[in-house]
Amino acid sequence: MSAGARPLTAIVLAAGEGTRMKSAVPKVLHPLCGRPMVLHVLDAVGSLPLDRVVVVVGHGAERVSKTLAENADAPVPVESVLQAQQRGTGDAMAVALTVIPEDFSDDDDVLVVPGDTPLLRADTLRAMVDLHRSSGAAATVLTAVVPDATGYGRIVRDRDGRVDRIVEHRDASEAELAINEINTSIYCFRRALLAPALRRITPDNSQGEYYLTDAVAFLRQAGHRVDAVIAPDCIEAGGINDRAQLAAAEAEVRRRINDHWMREGVTMVDPEHTYIDVSVVLGRDIRLWPGVHLQGRTTVGDRSEIGPDCRLVDTVVGEDASVTYSIARDCDIGNGANVGPYASLRPGTTLGSGAKVGTFVETKNADIRAGAKVPHLAYVGDAEIGERANLGAGTITANYDGTHKHRTIVGPSVRTGSNTVLVAPIVIGEGSYTGAGAVVTRDVPPRSLAKGVPAKIVEGWASERGADDEHH
Repeated sequence: MSAGARPLTAIVLAAGEGTRMKSAVPKVLHPLCGRPMVLHVLDAVGSLPLDRVVVVVGHGAERVSKTLAENADAPVPVESVLQAQQRGTGDAMAVALTVIPEDFSDDDDVLVVPGDTPLLRADTLRAMVDLHRSSGAAATVLTAVVPDATGYGRIVRDRDGRVDRIVEHRDASEAELAINEINTSIYCFRRALLAPALRRITPDNSQGEYYLTDAVAFLRQAGHRVDAVIAPDCIEAGGINDRAQLAAAEAEVRRRINDHWMREGVTMVDPEHTYIDVSVVLGRDIRLWPGVHLQGRTTVGDRSEIGPDCRLVDTVVGEDASVTYSIARDCDIGNGANVGPYASLRPGTTLGSGAKVGTFVETKNADIRAGAKVPHLAYVGDAEIGERANLGAGTITANYDGTHKHRTIVGPSVRTGSNTVLVAPIVIGEGSYTGAGAVVTRDVPPRSLAKGVPAKIVEGWASERGADDEHH
């Protein structure tokens, strides 16, 4: 912080129900690019040198508090406090101040941010706090200049350019309605002056609520200085009240994420149709085609190519890999591996270096080792596929007996014929083959052939044919 060294507390107001969202999910928990909106707000305020963060919860308090407790990224501890009845922003502030220790400095500052403003930038908040401290104001308001101010409180300035009052839309005169500078409900207060101002406000209004704007008015009436900082981009201060606004905010967050990664060396063929969560980590010289969705804890290594039309969730992709027209969740795709088109990699799938899972292949809890290939039309579940093995079209692991799942182990350099069924539990020894249409119900020794239904085993077949690992 460039100005002043007074303690700074951030209070995030997240108690509202958000009725216009028409959802059982508390408004502040609706996600934008994989992260609940209230955590976007905490990311912005958390970049400031804070002494504490207090989040006022109310509607869905247990769920919101749980989300906050699981957020391990905050630079300072996040404390939640319950507003048992949602009686307005002024009441929420009074509740928040009760958890700040009495011995905390009365000379500290309090930053107030709504929990539904996920587009706020840290630099904007920092500029507001800096001005607040350098000017000695009792309160500083973040404002925005918008093309259409309908429904918003207007900022009325005095002849010196300072804030004279905030007028709600329904109470504004014709002249005041013409003002396009609005209140964003983001403030910085001197705590010693805020507390007595909160005690003076009343619910004498049409909503029967305690408004924080009334506290600003009392400070001004008492002769204290109230300043304002105009947000550099009015989109930053927009609150989320319905699904349409949520979609618009997500588009902006996605634009910022994509812009960041392109500047870090990622090529996006069509950024408007590339969807990346905030938690995703990308290397350099990656190429992303349209329709790519990278979600959760997904990481992609250098020089890999993803898409078109892929969805990767909590998946690790190594370097020089390729994933096309496919879905993967909780998977590990190794260096130089090739996936798709039209593959479905379910949780627990691991692809070794140079492995291939091809067209219309489904895997689950499968370890497909280096150089192994499952090129097309196969199901590999609860299985280990050895190095350089090649599963023919239509091969499936029959891993479920109606009660329990069983594991299939396919050794290195095995080749299965088309439409092979491997009935688990089973081990196919190294260098073995199966005939087309074989139903294999018992272990196959190394370098043997299993053919027929049920499969008969010809031991030593591969050795007699002169087949060896170099030809697999």
